Amino acid sequence: MKKKYRKNRKKVARFMRRLYLKGLTTTSGGNISLRVSDDIILITPSATDKGEMRWKEIGIMTIPGENLTPENKPSIESEMHLRIYRTNRDVKAIVHAHPVFASSFTAMDCKIDTSLTAEARAICGEPVFVPYALMGSSGLAERAATCSAEADIMLLENHGIITTGSSLLNAFDKIEVLENAAKMTFITSVAGKSKRLSQKQLKEIDKLFR
Repeated sequence: MKKKYRKNRKKVARFMRRLYLKGLTTTSGGNISLRVSDDIILITPSATDKGEMRWKEIGIMTIPGENLTPENKPSIESEMHLRIYRTNRDVKAIVHAHPVFASSFTAMDCKIDTSLTAEARAICGEPVFVPYALMGSSGLAERAATCSAEADIMLLENHGIITTGSSLLNAFDKIEVLENAAKMTFITSVAGKSKRLSQKQLKEIDKLFR
């Protein structure tokens, strides 16, 4: 079985290194998973250097939660990933990380404005806010899974970001664009000169891309 999933395990490890190199997460933070069949996912391990992630460290788990690679300790957030997959059969990949600007908005009483550029609106839509629950807890897993039915980008209160997608690239793209949208929200707020897309423009983008 391990040989069967080698190519995809390499892909998961590569995207985790990319996430770290882009400054979207820390050495010990964040996790990525990929659904490779109806009942199997690949997921990054716990307490491992994200900047040096290797494919042999990527765990193989069943959707019900059995660890098929007991030599690897699954991510602390594995239950959250699994519950999201159980809730949404169309989700193929999940990225959870702590990009500085976007994560800052999880600790503030204001939203990331994804209506400043067409790209942000097309890629991110309207992210949803997930009320606080302890990281790695069943409570967080349950809340994230529930909210994942509403949107493919979630802001975890006082924690970080989750994106879901049809592929690893799709989920990665969302978290990268969201971080840029958070930076633009901050910059335009400080400048006091933000110019959002009109409702008509937003509807045109939503109709075409969302």
